[in-house]
Amino acid sequence: MSAYTRREASKLLGAAALGTLIMPSLAFTNARSIMKRKIPSSGEELPVVGLGTWQTFDVGNNAEKRAQLSQVLLKMKELGGAMIDSSPMYGTSESVVGDLTKQQGIQDHFFYATKVWTSGKAAGISQMQDSFNKMKRTQMDLMQIHNLVDWQTHVKTLREWKESGKIRYWGFTHYTNSSHETLAKLIKSEQPDFVQFNYSINERHAEISLLNVAKDQGTAVIINRPYDGGSLFRKTKNKALPEWCKDIDINSWGQFFLKYILSHEAVNCVIPGTSKVKHVVDNMNAGYGRLPDSSERKKMINYLTGL
Repeated sequence: MSAYTRREASKLLGAAALGTLIMPSLAFTNARSIMKRKIPSSGEELPVVGLGTWQTFDVGNNAEKRAQLSQVLLKMKELGGAMIDSSPMYGTSESVVGDLTKQQGIQDHFFYATKVWTSGKAAGISQMQDSFNKMKRTQMDLMQIHNLVDWQTHVKTLREWKESGKIRYWGFTHYTNSSHETLAKLIKSEQPDFVQFNYSINERHAEISLLNVAKDQGTAVIINRPYDGGSLFRKTKNKALPEWCKDIDINSWGQFFLKYILSHEAVNCVIPGTSKVKHVVDNMNAGYGRLPDSSERKKMINYLTGL
């Protein structure tokens, strides 16, 4: 396999759709199964690449954009992805996910994760029930406390809901380095099933302690902002991948960034957001093949730093 930039891989995918050639990473995908890791609190296996919906799925009733997102979800399913992460904060994203998965008849394939993002017990219950309705779920796979808003109140409700079977798992989320110390403390004191936070090859603050705390405490990890807000693609624009990337089954910069994250054993799932089929294919392919070892991780950091 040769190495490709995300733009080159996208062009190849377009050609493949016309039947003129097969992109190497697609051929590789068809020959293997996506990597899965166990959720520590249950032992259930979860595919390591999922889908974030912030901004990308906030399309309202736009028919053209909904049709495009339907194809994203179908391709994600085809390539073995499961987790779809959303929030009431994300505009119409929850409703779009619920509508499209139902319309396609694939609503029971995915692992649905959303969040509570308000203050007060009654308000939290009302908002979460609204999320159930929008995503068309009678049981939510994962309910998270978004950015730790009124977590002391919501954690009681979430424990009760898990006990009753209304949700399967619960957790905390945040997206800033400044939250990591608090998240580590909450993992130890509250024992959530999941914790979600920011981490990328360019922003490695979570490596100081948070990732290890989650691993040691048996808390599953979801990673947001894997591309550091897009800054990683800006940094590598028009830059060639090093030849040695083919040794770790990396065919694009997107896979370079995602495989670095997934090579940390504490990470269960990474959730890059996209509204494009060619990008969901590229993202999902990061869940296939070999992951870099510790020496290769250092090599990746050094190469990126030198650009």
